[in-house]
Amino acid sequence: MLNTRILAREYFTHSRLVKHQIDSFNRFIDEGLQRVIDEQKVIELELPKTYIELGRIRVGFPVIKEADGPQTPLLPSHARLRNLNYAAPIYLEATVYDEGKPLEREIVEIGMLPVMVKSKVCNLCPERIEKVLEFILKKSVDSLSYEEKIYLAGEDPVDPGGYFIINGTERAIVTLEDLAPNKVLLEREEKYGEMVEVAKCFSQRAGYRALIVVERARGNILEVTFPQLPKPIKFVSLMRALGVESDQDIVEMVSLNPQIMRYLLQNIEDPEISDIQTTEDAIEYIGKRVAPGQSREYRVQRAEQVLDQYFLPHLGIEKEARKAKAFFLARMAELIFELHLGLRREDDKDHYANKRLRLAGDLMEEIFRVAFLRLIKDVKYQLERAKMRGRSMKLSTAVRSDVLTDRIMHPMATGNWMGGRTGISQLIDRHNFISLISHLRRVISPLSRSQPHFEARDLHATHWGRICPSETPEGPNCGLVKNFAQYAEISVGVDEKEIIGFLPKLGVEMLRG
Repeated sequence: MLNTRILAREYFTHSRLVKHQIDSFNRFIDEGLQRVIDEQKVIELELPKTYIELGRIRVGFPVIKEADGPQTPLLPSHARLRNLNYAAPIYLEATVYDEGKPLEREIVEIGMLPVMVKSKVCNLCPERIEKVLEFILKKSVDSLSYEEKIYLAGEDPVDPGGYFIINGTERAIVTLEDLAPNKVLLEREEKYGEMVEVAKCFSQRAGYRALIVVERARGNILEVTFPQLPKPIKFVSLMRALGVESDQDIVEMVSLNPQIMRYLLQNIEDPEISDIQTTEDAIEYIGKRVAPGQSREYRVQRAEQVLDQYFLPHLGIEKEARKAKAFFLARMAELIFELHLGLRREDDKDHYANKRLRLAGDLMEEIFRVAFLRLIKDVKYQLERAKMRGRSMKLSTAVRSDVLTDRIMHPMATGNWMGGRTGISQLIDRHNFISLISHLRRVISPLSRSQPHFEARDLHATHWGRICPSETPEGPNCGLVKNFAQYAEISVGVDEKEIIGFLPKLGVEMLRG
């Protein structure tokens, strides 16, 4: 018989209970920061052949810059006592090209990043703590155990970490529950006095999120809505704009089911789009909607920009991605007709397979992206001004590190995040050890507290083993503020390229071009 006490003792270690927070932040340090830099790659200036080429980014260890000049390592206990930010400098490698000629490659400090206690860049990590203590205490601590070193650093040896110290106060980034992006969800809505089938997809790329909606309107005509379109566009017109011109190709791309093919023929024979037969016609049609009254060249250019950047951006924003977008759109159409014919059921939004948890690392990446874009704007202005005044275009003089630091520290200190969300960063509950662990394992829903949302607040069968059925507050937050089950563990994700590289070995035929 299995001794559950042994299992519990092995599982409930101080590090494992908040492991998801630390793993997520470590992944942000290893991959998230570089991902944001790689999205930009090159910063173009408003000068001929003058630009900045971005390279590697890295984070140092927490330090404090004293008033008299020197930088010294900072421990969490010192940050608490002196009301400081427990933060580390961020270094970016970059080269300025002046009129096509590369200047000296520089490694510049671009700002300070809040550091999670017990993460890989924390001064309490096993690889770092000995060096820091020897610097502060001026004596060797080599003979001491890790717990004794933690004690000497002014910390409780059983403190799990997983939180930040901002202006001397301990703050946790609470896990955010959200609908899964880049996934089609089917539902029925009441429109035109009847129930219509709707397919929705939150297409997400590099911090931008576009809602793509396909719905069955009157006469079984499919209409598509996505950002930058003032009014819905017919499904067939959009397929032709994506390069699928012939009626046969459109029908076969959606389905070979005779019942679904009959519905598609109604869409193809729609008199409103009878004059749209080629890709050029369809792009011109979209152009008239997104840029009315403009010249033909501008309308076409604007229509192509809207198609590439705002329609299913997660599949790519290049022209080559249009074929993949056509296949995805066809799949959405097939799902709608299958739902209409009773061949499948509506998707359950409360099913945990349709949810994703946004951990500390994901949310930090979000604010770093916004802060870095603001820094880029400031650096461009400083370099352009230096060039106009005949000064040297050195990046180290153009970067004002407080621009990025302030943009990161403000959301961390107030909890006010991008997109108008509040309460993401919270003061941690230190009433006792259990309340601390509970706070670091909390999950909040973005739904409004003032609305009933009965189904969202209710227990769901898929919460089993994942979400605690008991621990939720009373009142307006009931069911919207949850906690992880005791034995629940959260994976922080893997690189998509690894999965895509593995698929052909399983016999999956990959779409090319």
